Amino acid sequence: QLQFVESGGGLVQPGGSLKLACTASGLTLEHYAIGWFRQAPGKEREGVSCIAQALDGTVYVEYVDSVKGRFTISRDNAKRTVYLQMNSLKPEDTATYYCAQRLRTCSGYVPSGTNFGSWGQGTQVTVSS
Repeated sequence: QLQFVESGGGLVQPGGSLKLACTASGLTLEHYAIGWFRQAPGKEREGVSCIAQALDGTVYVEYVDSVKGRFTISRDNAKRTVYLQMNSLKPEDTATYYCAQRLRTCSGYVPSGTNFGSWGQGTQVTVSS
């Protein structure tokens, strides 16, 4: 059974940093694209970033414009964990962050990852002074 557990959220001041982790079980991580998504109260879920690995081992990453230059996605296949390093956080980054998977490619992670599955419970990120 595929399962994800997100962790690392918390309360941080604007301009601060957090590192989220998405730990997987029940799958061989390198076969899957892993996306990070977020949902703020009253808003629709949105794709934030995605990471995939080609058969030749090449790693591909994608980011939505609102987080480019501030967020960095990475993966550690041995630990079955995907990370999201978030720097220069803004109040508008406040949301519950989720990870999910689809086989091989990041296609469809934006706008909202409707073709991604095995959603975790999420981790809350609050950016406030």
